[in-house]
Amino acid sequence: MISEETRERLKTLSRLAGESTVIDNAFYQKYDVKRGLRDISGKGVVCGLTEISEVVSSKQNERGESVAAEGELYYRGIEIRDLIGGVTSEARFGFEEAAYLLLFGRLPNRRELAEFEGILAEMRTLPKNFVRDIIMKAPSFDMMNSLSMSVLAMYYYDENPDDIGLDNVLRQVLQLIACFPLLAVYGYQTAQYYHEEDSLIIHRAQPNLSTAENILYLLRHNKEYSELEALILDLCLILHAEHGGGNNSTFTTHVVTSSGTDTYAVMAASLGSLKGPRHGGANIKVVKMFEDLKANVKDRSDAAIEDYLARLLDKKAFDNAGLIYGMGHAVYSLSDPRAEIFKWYVEKLAIEKRREDEYALYKKVASLAPGIIGDKRKIYKGVSANVDFYSGFVYSMLGLPMELYTPLFAVARMAGWGAHRIEELANNGKIIRPGYTAVSERKKYVPLSERK
Repeated sequence: MISEETRERLKTLSRLAGESTVIDNAFYQKYDVKRGLRDISGKGVVCGLTEISEVVSSKQNERGESVAAEGELYYRGIEIRDLIGGVTSEARFGFEEAAYLLLFGRLPNRRELAEFEGILAEMRTLPKNFVRDIIMKAPSFDMMNSLSMSVLAMYYYDENPDDIGLDNVLRQVLQLIACFPLLAVYGYQTAQYYHEEDSLIIHRAQPNLSTAENILYLLRHNKEYSELEALILDLCLILHAEHGGGNNSTFTTHVVTSSGTDTYAVMAASLGSLKGPRHGGANIKVVKMFEDLKANVKDRSDAAIEDYLARLLDKKAFDNAGLIYGMGHAVYSLSDPRAEIFKWYVEKLAIEKRREDEYALYKKVASLAPGIIGDKRKIYKGVSANVDFYSGFVYSMLGLPMELYTPLFAVARMAGWGAHRIEELANNGKIIRPGYTAVSERKKYVPLSERK
């Protein structure tokens, strides 16, 4: 523990550190630097090639000009709506098929899919005493940190952890895809036992169940879930499995992989990125924002909701961050295809759970928010609801604890991260090292005895 005097000194030093590193926004225009690797229209700086997925937000018109378009998302060239449609038309689980597609570049036939599911089922077990020695020894309040700790610990249980040959890395990736649900759920259950004095009931994963079914089976004391619940959770996993090479956590996967380090270090770094509220933690912010709206806006008229949304943007409501969470996206403008797919299933689940009124409120905010943002902000592309706008609401209707919202994102995204790690290694690329323009003033060194 540090003393109170040291704490106060650290506050002073933190102010000094902050003041010494603020960069004038004008420099970004002066030196033509794309802040966050994106220009003012939202177009990203191209720094890599990928065959794994594609995010489309614009198309060329007849004059060859780039114009905003309805969002599209492709997994290995297959549009996400077609993938979802093919799975749901047969009323079956599709996350495993999506993972196969991302990893191996094509859809599996029936035999290949069954074999792949069998491999995941065999691997869906943790090393002996791992739960006792790792997860239960230091239960964390934060499930993403717990997940990162568990992933790093798996390095020590791996007989060949540092081999970055593709056969070994594929084994590690499949093991992590299989085990992520266990690491997330067991971490949550242990934390509830130690910190919330809840009962500790741990189930073993079932080899005959899909990833989505196993999550619900592991999480619920009575092991029970409805078919609709499992199918919609499976849909969530498919939609979150991958989203292009440029999103923050997947770019982290490429960057850290390019250094030549081990799989577990790479995935822990990606988890650290996903944890952030600007990335994987955004759906929690959406849920909490709606809780604040419902608590403070009793009149559900358009005018009252518009006033609340305006106050959000003016930093006078909720967390005073000036954001309407779940609205807008770094790439998409007119629509996020994942959100569009979600809408139909969200409504269906809301009817089953008798939460139609709450769904109506979500629809109203999604309709009103773009206009408010357009009035309050200078925007260079369209604004629409993104996938995070609905995913937290879906998880809440499934009865999933908020602490697991972001870890479930990680469970799904492990498939995409794994595919991108293999792609980076297979192409034997250089270490990723972007350039930074220095804007500091040149100064002379002053001897210590002469400083004031």
